[in-house]
Amino acid sequence: MCSSRTMKLTVLLDNNTFIDRYFLGEPGVSYFLEADGKKILFDAGYSDAFIRNAQKMGIDLLDLDTIVLSHGHLDHTWGLAPLIQLYTEGIVEKRAVKRPRLVAHPHVFISRRLGDIPEIGAMLSAVKLAPFFELQFSREPLQLTERLTFLGEIERVTSFERRRPIGSIVRSGVERPDVLLDDSALVYQSEQGLVIITGCSHSGICNIVAYARKVTGEARVVDIIGGFHLLEPSEQQLQGTIDYLASVKPESVHACHCTDLKSKIALARSLSLKEVGVGLVLEY
Repeated sequence: MCSSRTMKLTVLLDNNTFIDRYFLGEPGVSYFLEADGKKILFDAGYSDAFIRNAQKMGIDLLDLDTIVLSHGHLDHTWGLAPLIQLYTEGIVEKRAVKRPRLVAHPHVFISRRLGDIPEIGAMLSAVKLAPFFELQFSREPLQLTERLTFLGEIERVTSFERRRPIGSIVRSGVERPDVLLDDSALVYQSEQGLVIITGCSHSGICNIVAYARKVTGEARVVDIIGGFHLLEPSEQQLQGTIDYLASVKPESVHACHCTDLKSKIALARSLSLKEVGVGLVLEY
């Protein structure tokens, strides 16, 4: 466990792995956080890859205090099924198994479609998850530990960040465009400033940073890690993102997952961009 005055973040899953580190990668996100004496899992990837990586790292996922879902897409939630298998096996084997809190936006388990793909949302319902986790849904910011906050529904205030729907949501047989209101993030208040942790940033990475600063009342940003959802962005969106983040002056930026190479190169011209891969450990 890290010091009570620091946060430790371990990348359990990302699209990439580091050379000579023999972990599994897949298009997805999963981070293990240790903060204020608590153990938090942020997202669960697409498969059991994050579990297998955690086991190789000596991280016990049966001892979690909280699980946070950034949003409901398959590459962040489908790993919940193998996690429940792990919990079930632990119970059968008489091992110590905690019943962690699961925190997310209320829309996280809505069914989602994209073109010919009939389901890109979570495969498990709240009913199926309730026996294993204490479910807590919130649109409002929610304090997870003394210095770690779930941001809830992100205010969307920028004019340049993409607002185009991704597929559709289906509720009670009614289908409508999905603008991913459930896309959220975490913010940790370190002594040096904010550490902002994202899944995909469908709500806009600049909106997330601005909202994290508003919620905490802290302007300084130490690091931003996670997907920035810069996939073939328009020049307006990319330049607007670079200009905004440059004005915030984070000490470093760990853009990964859904951030394409062109965007990373552009970000690196103005920001201290760092590489991300499975096995990366950061302390703040």
